[in-house]
Amino acid sequence: MPDSSATSITLNGDLYPLGADTPLIALLERLNMRRGRVAVEINRAIVPKSSYGQTIVRAGDQVEIVNFVGGG
Repeated sequence: MPDSSATSITLNGDLYPLGADTPLIALLERLNMRRGRVAVEINRAIVPKSSYGQTIVRAGDQVEIVNFVGGG
């Protein structure tokens, strides 16, 4: 049986299919999340917004994304 972690990440606690190394910014776009309205943690390390374009998400990574929603 193939190891599903080889082609997926853990996204907010659930397995999420992901191909080879993917730029974080591409993952956010795929999830329809606006860069300025989220906070991202990869493998328990917070990713600064200034690094989203250079950060690569790899198979097996644990990714937590918090989406900020305005309202009142």
